[in-house]
Amino acid sequence: MTQIAPLTPQEEVAWRALARAVLVIPRVLDAELLESQGLNLTEYNVLMNLSEAPDHSLRMSELANFISITISGLTRAVERLSRQGLVERVRAESDGRGQVAVLTAAGLARLKQAWPIHLAGVRRHIMDHL
Repeated sequence: MTQIAPLTPQEEVAWRALARAVLVIPRVLDAELLESQGLNLTEYNVLMNLSEAPDHSLRMSELANFISITISGLTRAVERLSRQGLVERVRAESDGRGQVAVLTAAGLARLKQAWPIHLAGVRRHIMDHL
């Protein structure tokens, strides 16, 4: 087996900073959205992905893959959004078994309100440091 060289001090600092950022940045963005919009980052990502999809709708399994969440986690998020009238859940027309999440007009309006907050957070916490 080939011996792997240890990280240099600079590499170690960079690695630890990246590892911390991967953990901290989503929490910070989540907190900002919750405080200002009453949406968590997962809910925001549901709205965003649906807004970009054809007919503003996606199968639940496909949406879960897009936002890297379990089906059960997505189901809970979509239920919360449905109670607010931001998303509807309907049976898939193609097979009648699958579930499709559909962005409502209210959901699109809510996304448009939340987007500047999220964008400002991404700029402040990520882009300004690159």
